[in-house]
Amino acid sequence: MKRPRTLSAAFVRTVTKPGVYGDGYGGHGLYLRVRRAAHGRLAKTWGQRVRIDGRVTNLGLGTYPVVTLSEARREALGNRREIAQGRHPRRGGVPTLRAAVERVIEVRRVAWKAGTRSEEQWRTTFFEYVFPHIGEKPVSEITGADIMGLATADDLWNRLRPTAQRVLRQLAVVFRWCIAEGHRKDNPVDAVRAALPSNGYKTKHHKAVLHERVGKALAKVRSVDRCGAGAKLAVEFLVLTAARSGEVRGARWDEIDMATNTWTIPAERMKTRSEHRVPVSIAAMQVLQKAKALSNGSELVFPGASGTKGLSGPTLGRVLRLAEVPGTLHGFRTSFRTWCGEEGVDREVAERALAHVVRNQVEAAYARTDLLERRREVMEAWGRYISAVA
Repeated sequence: MKRPRTLSAAFVRTVTKPGVYGDGYGGHGLYLRVRRAAHGRLAKTWGQRVRIDGRVTNLGLGTYPVVTLSEARREALGNRREIAQGRHPRRGGVPTLRAAVERVIEVRRVAWKAGTRSEEQWRTTFFEYVFPHIGEKPVSEITGADIMGLATADDLWNRLRPTAQRVLRQLAVVFRWCIAEGHRKDNPVDAVRAALPSNGYKTKHHKAVLHERVGKALAKVRSVDRCGAGAKLAVEFLVLTAARSGEVRGARWDEIDMATNTWTIPAERMKTRSEHRVPVSIAAMQVLQKAKALSNGSELVFPGASGTKGLSGPTLGRVLRLAEVPGTLHGFRTSFRTWCGEEGVDREVAERALAHVVRNQVEAAYARTDLLERRREVMEAWGRYISAVA
């Protein structure tokens, strides 16, 4: 479907291609966001991009078809008038939960690591489990019973405990913002957390390939068809470095010192928020040399099809599925850690290799070295082991 210069009721009703569609120069910043939700369902939401107090701000205006194009335009015009009169369009009254979530995302966006899916994950959580039930309800009217209903709908708490916990965790953040803004005096999530049972659910860990089968798994990855060579190299590099998926997908050539075989991941891309040096083994360097030949001058080590953005997590996961490898990307870190334990690698060295945070405060105070050279020996041994059992 051709993108129109201005939105029309027919286009809004029939558009199915995910993307952001603006209402033209006279639309006061109004746009329609189309996204594919879980189970293939289509979600269409209204937003407005405006400048308030010198800052670009995105205002949530509701979902289609609950809010029609004409209603969204009317609200967008009203917001622009309030801004022109020196008022903030969201401070005149209590926001809906949907509007509050948009504001919280806006506030937190600057702190999220570049290249991560934090904003997408937040939106997915609320679109799937919250907005259909209480998204249009003013935050001051939301009760503990409403939150309990979300947590127990379709037996979510007992069936998908991690998902239910994520819903409550993110809702708690939103309600803390509401308290700070004066829209509420309490956080209804607190009572619900205390009331829900803590037992009856068995934690499901990431599926991991046995370390003695990792070499064969990588052989399958190398030979698989129907996926790009860059994605296969990214998976192999992830296994050889025991790094996280996001760290590998966001890797840049200027982070890698080919002279010293060291990959330095900046703090903003690390889960621990601290810089991490990774010793690159001979086997991993061979992967990088192949990746260099495919990069076409991209700043990214493993660029996506466009060359400007990195590969996505689902793309790497698809490589494992096509190769029929019965594990997850994160599970290879478990494979490495298990191998370390069986090989007698010092716990501190193994944990440093995985860039885990030292939880004990006293221990952390004395941990002034990253044990790079000791870790280099371990990663070389890991690379040789994988090649030997392939």
